[in-house]
Parts: sequence; C-alpha cells; structure tokens
Amino acid sequence: MGTDFSGKLVVAISSRALFDLDESHAVFEQEGLEAYCRYQIEHEESLLEPGVAFPLVHKLLALNEPDPSNPRVEVILLSRNSADTGLRVFNSIKEHQLGITRAAFTEGASPYRYAQAFGAQLFLSAAAEDVKKALEAGLAAATIIPSERGGNSSPQLRIAFDGDAVLFSDEAERVFKSSGLAAFQASEQAAARDPLSGGPFKPFLAALHTIQADFPQAGSPIRTALITARSAPAHERVIRTLRAWNIRIDEALFLGGMDKGSFLHAFGADIFFDDQHSHCDSARRHVATGHVPHGVANE
Repeated sequence: MGTDFSGKLVVAISSRALFDLDESHAVFEQEGLEAYCRYQIEHEESLLEPGVAFPLVHKLLALNEPDPSNPRVEVILLSRNSADTGLRVFNSIKEHQLGITRAAFTEGASPYRYAQAFGAQLFLSAAAEDVKKALEAGLAAATIIPSERGGNSSPQLRIAFDGDAVLFSDEAERVFKSSGLAAFQASEQAAARDPLSGGPFKPFLAALHTIQADFPQAGSPIRTALITARSAPAHERVIRTLRAWNIRIDEALFLGGMDKGSFLHAFGADIFFDDQHSHCDSARRHVATGHVPHGVANE
C-alpha cells in the first residue's frame, strides 16, 4: 500500500535552507563542481550547523510528538546535491535527530518540480530561481534570506505573514502601485464586503488552521499573525476575507506603513513571509525571513 500524505502538512525544504552550507557553497563558487564534490565527501562525517530555517523545521516536526503513529507534518528534503554528496546532509539530519526520511537529490538540476509530486503545501529554498518556478506552478514558496536571528525559544510555532501578494492576491496592491494610497484606500473601502482572492500562501495557512483545529485555542502549538502595511479603512476587507475563508488568524497588526521588524520581534515569529524586499530587509534583522517573489512588487 502506498503512503498517503492527505490531511498532513507537507513542507519541502532545500539543504541550504535547512543547514549552514555557506562554506561548502563557497568552495563550489570559487573552485567548481569537482572541488565541491570532493569537499563534501571528505567532510561527510562533519556535522552541519543549523541554517536559517532549521528552528522552523524543528518545531514543525515537534507537532508529531503527541501521536508519532499518526504524524501531522511531513518534511521533505529537496537538494541540488547528488546522492553521493548529499550523504553529509542525511548524516547531519540523523545527528540532529530530525524526523526527515524522504528526499530528492537532483545533482545540479532544479528540484522544485518534486515538491508538488510529494504533495507539499510549502517549498523553502535558498535558490531564488527555484522559488520563482515553484510559485509559477501554483505552490507557496519563499526564498530563505540570510537573517540575523533564528527562531524564538518558546516551544510554540509562530508564523507571520504579510497580506497582499502573500495570503491574498495582489489585486489591491496593483491599485496602490498604479494610483497611490488615496485611491487604494477608496477602492478597498468600496470593496470592503467583497472577499479578496487567495494568494500563494492561502493553502499553507489553511493547512496550519487544520492542525490548530485539533487543539483548544488557548493551548495550540501554533500561533499565526498577519502583519500588514494596511491601516483603517482598508482593514475591513481583510477581516471579512478571512471570515469568508473560515480560516483563523490569531493576531492581526495593521501598521499603516510602519517598519515591521520590531513588531515581528515582539510577536516572536519563527519565520515571516513578505513579497517586498524592503520589508524583508527590516524583518531579517529580527526573525528568520522568507521573500515571496510574487505579485506586482516583483515584476
């Protein structure tokens, strides 16, 4: 009987997002593929240190601990390594006691196409070109960018999202880009009762919501936040959209253009997803950050 991932949260992640591979990647860039392969094999017993997304993955897999026989989360490794050079990655997975058993090693080819084959709702990678292809294929995806801090020390998994072009479509953001703030506010006020279309991360938020529904709200192992540059009166359409979707968001911050970094720090996000480089640059000083190269801001 085949393995069925239906009903699970499936996350696909690249080896460079999971572990700190800067040293070996520098060997590849400076000396080429052959030297890189030799370096990885020579160091395959050397433990890789956690990368930017490691705390997130650790907390995701911890969601399986209450009932290991019926895991809620599956994490898949997708790597541009060959199986030979990827042995170091699997050795490090074992040493860090991560419950990751499935992987695709593509020997230099883009591995994003296997994310959908595994049924992933989210793909995280350090390779921006792979992330763009995954988004074009309809999958929630983000480029993990170098961040100054990892996850928070709480056992609770905390994930924060931008709104437009991430959880929601970029339809409203296009009005802002083309006509300015006043036109955006007027348009959103006029359409306050019309739900926004879903953005690339709507299915991922829905999958988190499904897990949250198994727990009392006060004791949930997951907490989510919407942290958006919107402010009143553009807040109403967002609230009504989430209500129409019947998807829970635990905290909503309408910042009216204020810098997001300090608010993400206050929330204690394990990761934050945003479509705009300026917001990501602010966020990465405080929390692990994924850039979502989607929508009008990335055209």
